[in-house]
This record gives sequence, structure tokens and C-alpha cells, in this order.
Amino acid sequence: MEILFSAADRFKAKGTVLDVRPHGNGNIHDTFLVSLDFPETRCFILQRVNTRVFGRPELVTANIRTLTDHVGKRLEREAPNSRQRWEIPRILPDREGSDHWIAPDGSFWRAMSFIESARSFETVQGAEHALEVGYGLGTFHRLIHDLPAERLADTLRGFHVTPHYLQRFESVLAARPPGLSPEIRYALKFVEDRKAGVGVLEDARTRNRLRLRPIHGDPKVDNILIDPETAQAVAMIDLDTVKPGLIHTDIGDCLRSCCNPSGEETQDWEAVRFEPDLCRSILQGYLSTAGGFLTADDHDFLYDAVRLIPFELGLRFLTDHLEGDVYFKVRYPGHNLVRALVQFKLTESIESLSGPLRAVLRELR
Repeated sequence: MEILFSAADRFKAKGTVLDVRPHGNGNIHDTFLVSLDFPETRCFILQRVNTRVFGRPELVTANIRTLTDHVGKRLEREAPNSRQRWEIPRILPDREGSDHWIAPDGSFWRAMSFIESARSFETVQGAEHALEVGYGLGTFHRLIHDLPAERLADTLRGFHVTPHYLQRFESVLAARPPGLSPEIRYALKFVEDRKAGVGVLEDARTRNRLRLRPIHGDPKVDNILIDPETAQAVAMIDLDTVKPGLIHTDIGDCLRSCCNPSGEETQDWEAVRFEPDLCRSILQGYLSTAGGFLTADDHDFLYDAVRLIPFELGLRFLTDHLEGDVYFKVRYPGHNLVRALVQFKLTESIESLSGPLRAVLRELR
């Protein structure tokens, strides 16, 4: 607790630290909300960055600063419209002007502004919320699509490169053969039956049909903040995975997160399904603000992204389960296996809806 208050005190601009308490439910970092007695800045976000996941955390913070500076300038240039509120978290300097602090125990700390009068949801609350989630991701992409991808460091090499995750899975599986419970047998067969198609997006990039752009990297539903008074999307948070990538992975990941009414953490994995009506609403919201810069090739590979990204995440959860839960935080034994099964069941549901989903994509195109 002492180090929490030391870190908080280091990043506060004015006032006195009143409280530091856990905030959110992220699987990677330790995140805290710091309360101050200063009326102009009542609170801010403090994070202890997981350096096992992000080996160069200073590059992660530099990416966030590059992106937020770019978005800030875009917002200053844009003409006001009926939806004037859009915010983005800002990196806060410590008392020495640095954008991070390395504590005596070697831990890496940083602080970011807190977006007030906004809330997140664990699951999509209905069609109107889905429309706003799509609008939020589309606005984010629209504001950053002209930021040259080469200005961002690739802080997570191989992130969302599905063939790399398959290679890692096969390596871990060979080194640590699992017990063959019914759930493990189902998961292993699921992967085996689909591994031939894991390179679809990377192959398209190699053939120059898709190109690298800045991406969010983790656009799940609870990273899109909603104004409780207007019910409009007003921000995207959790910018650690901002990097060069394919925007298809953002779109696929958003749909994966939002179109599963059971939520990512359900234990009733066999009941998981993909909700096509929510998918339609999200894509409508997305294309209403971001459709202007999508190419014909971008549209051609949207279904592949919708199907591939939940499979990819399931593969990552399964690999982490086999490795002994070294990447994702778990709350009980077998947690990552259940998470993998949820994503595989979601993939299976998407595949069963291939025809209707492709029809929606053609209609919206």
C-alpha cells in the first residue's frame, strides 16, 4: 500500500492524495483510481504496467502520447457537430516531467487522465448501445487513420498475427501434452479442424490487399465509454495495445466482444452464441463515421476477421492454460480453458451464421 501512495503522490499535479483504490477488471496491468482533494482534477488513473507482457513499457507510453497528440490536433481542426464530445486519455507527467516512474522495486508506473461522466459496460445493453459502440470504434479509427503507422513502435510483435499463435500453441502442446478431459479433447479437435485457415488476413497483407494502419488492439465493449446522460459513445480507453496492425483485427475483436450476450467470463460456455442483430447495429454505427476510408479490399475481408479473431483469442487462452496461466490473470483453476471454450463456441456460432452475416456485410457495403 505504501508504494501505491508513493506512486500516486509522484504523479499528482496539485492537491493531496485522499485515496487509491483498484479500478476496472483488466487482465494485464494493475490499475487504480487516485482521488485528490483538488477540485479541478479530482482523480486520475494510476497503473503498474505488466513488464512481463510489455517488455519495453516506455515504447508503449510513447505510442500513446503520439496517438493522443495526433487525435488532439484532429479534434481541434474539425468543425463542431451535433456530437461534440469526444475525449481521449492523456499521459500525465510525474513531478520531474517524466511520463513514467520506475519504483525502487523495479516496477514501472504511469498515470493517465480520468474521463469523468462516462461509464463502461461488460456486455452490450441492446441495439442502441451496439450502434454507439460501433460509432465509438469508427470515430477512433477515423481520427487515427491518417497517422502514419511507422510512427508507432511495434510493442507487441506478432500480436494478432494468428499463424504465430498457432505455432506457439503447437510448440507448447508438444512440450506439455495435456490430460484428455472432454473439454480438452473438444478444444484440440476444434483447433485441428480450423488451423488451415489461420493465415487469411496475413496472406491478404502479403499480397498488398490489406495494409498496416494504427489500431487500438483491444476494442472490447468495456473499453468504449458511454455518456450516461446522452447514451452516446464519448471515448476509447486502454490504449496499451495501440500499434501498427490491420484494422480488421479491431473490427473483428469488437464484434467478438460485443455480439456475445453471455459475456466473455461466462462458465456456461456451451450456451454461447453470436448475435447477428447486434453485429448489424455495430457495423452500422462503425460505417456511419469510418466508412469513408475503407477500400473494396477492406470490405472483402470483414467476414474473415469476424470469424478469425474469436478463434485466435480462444487459441491464446488455450495455450496459456497449457503453459500454466503465465499471461492472463486467472481467478480459479481451469479459468483460461473455460475462456478458450467460450471463444471457440462463439467461433462455431459465427460459422453457422456465415450466410446471413455475409449478406449483412454486402448490404451495408
